[in-house]
Amino acid sequence: MNRDNVDAFEKLSGQLLSIYEEVSLLSKKNPNDAVNKFKLKFVNSLISQSNGFLSDKYKPFEDFNEFDEDDIPQNSDVVFILSQYLQCFEKLRADNVIIKGGYWFWRIEGREDDNVDDDGMVLIRTVKPKKLKD
Repeated sequence: MNRDNVDAFEKLSGQLLSIYEEVSLLSKKNPNDAVNKFKLKFVNSLISQSNGFLSDKYKPFEDFNEFDEDDIPQNSDVVFILSQYLQCFEKLRADNVIIKGGYWFWRIEGREDDNVDDDGMVLIRTVKPKKLKD
C-alpha cells in the first residue's frame, strides 16, 4: 500500500458505504423493486473501480464485474453485492493496519518525518477495521 492507495481506499469504501446504506433503506421497504438506471450507472461505476482496486486477491467474486443494465437488478441484489464489496474492503484494511498507542494506522511504503514505525513504514491514522477482534 502507498498513500495514493489509502486515498483511493477511503474514497471508494466511503462511496460504497453511502450507496449501500441508501439502497438498504429502499430494500427494506421494497426488496423486489428494480433499481433505476440512474442509480445503477453509479453502482456499476463504483463496482468497476473497486474491482480494479481490490485486484484478484480481495475481489469478492471472481466472475462478477458489474450488473447488467439490460437485466435491471432488484434492490436486494444490489445490497447483497455491495455488502460483499464492503467486507472485502475491510479485509484489505485489516491486512494493512496496525494498532499503536491505542490508535489504528495504515502501514504504507515510503518514508516521512512523522509517524514512522521501526521498519521505516509510514503510519497514517485510520479507524479500526470492522469486525476485527482486539
